[in-house]
Amino acid sequence: MNAHNVTAHADGPRSLENAKEWMKDRLSKRVHPLGLTDPAETIAAIDRLEGLDGEKWARSWVASGKAFVQRGRDAEARGDLKAARDDYYQAYGFFFLGRFPCPNHPDKLESYELELEAYGNFGRLASPPIEAVTVPFKGGTHGDRVRFYLRKPEGASKPPVVIMWGGVDAWKEEMTELSSQLAAAGIASIAVDNVGTGESPIKAKPDGERQFLPVIDWARNNAELDGTRIVLIGRSFGGHWATKLAHLIPDALRGAVNWGGGVHYMFQRDWVEQSRYPDSYLMELVETRSRMLGVSDDEEYAEGFRVLSLLDQGILDRPSAPLLLVNGKDDKQCPIADIYLLLEHGSPKTVRLFPGGHMGFGPHTIPTIVRWIEQRLK
Repeated sequence: MNAHNVTAHADGPRSLENAKEWMKDRLSKRVHPLGLTDPAETIAAIDRLEGLDGEKWARSWVASGKAFVQRGRDAEARGDLKAARDDYYQAYGFFFLGRFPCPNHPDKLESYELELEAYGNFGRLASPPIEAVTVPFKGGTHGDRVRFYLRKPEGASKPPVVIMWGGVDAWKEEMTELSSQLAAAGIASIAVDNVGTGESPIKAKPDGERQFLPVIDWARNNAELDGTRIVLIGRSFGGHWATKLAHLIPDALRGAVNWGGGVHYMFQRDWVEQSRYPDSYLMELVETRSRMLGVSDDEEYAEGFRVLSLLDQGILDRPSAPLLLVNGKDDKQCPIADIYLLLEHGSPKTVRLFPGGHMGFGPHTIPTIVRWIEQRLK
């Protein structure tokens, strides 16, 4: 792989050829968003891509997804539930790619709807199973409920719980690997969409943390969970809200993880401009963030980011629940300066930086997070 070609888009959108090289590079490393799907079929889908526009993009991935749906149905009909589960998961993974990074085109929206259906079929056959739960939500601009996935470790009585969410493009369905590792550690998990993404009922405004409060209340009052032992994980952009909640409701939490999210410098105009086309991102980062914010032009985008600063909101000097800050030391989507800023304010924090870019993906990243959570939940 020619490294120069993979980063040649730095001043503008990628070409189709460059995007294909980037995807194959990520696939070889099994890194988001190419870490879920069958490698051979993924190569075939990449090779037949005719363009990066919504119609051509979705068409290739949906074709692979539908083939795996049929395989899953056939396997389930003959009673091979393990094969059916695996095929439904593959279908979900290809439909996820079909809507990636966000369903900003009718064909990508259709792929997202197929993704939810395939994930539901996977979830009912998963071990332990993944159950969809809905709680009412007041004051929503895009719905009156919050929908999330509950996964409880088998054989555990009143397990502690991790409530987690993703960023701008990895949503509640993309928390599966983490939920599996938590279940293996005897910890229940609730996976919910980040504010302004997926099935979120609101857009990402300064009070976006209110989306998570009814979910936290639900967990605290659920007789099958230990609501006195709760940790939050915000992945990528979602780390912003985990950090904010750690400061707003510290007594309700055993801890929170900010895994690659911004708190102040990320939201400043110079960084907004600088991070339009980071090497770590495939395409449409600004469009995806704008959809999350509910904005329609560059000025609204810059202002929508500016008002999210937790420093300007005046909360960083409050006491907080224990915070773990995790990222890649060379992140171009979220500046490492935000971690140093957090260290200069409020309660002490724990930090782990990994080699590489955004979120520091690697073999030790998730195990490090899970071990810290286990310590907090003892």
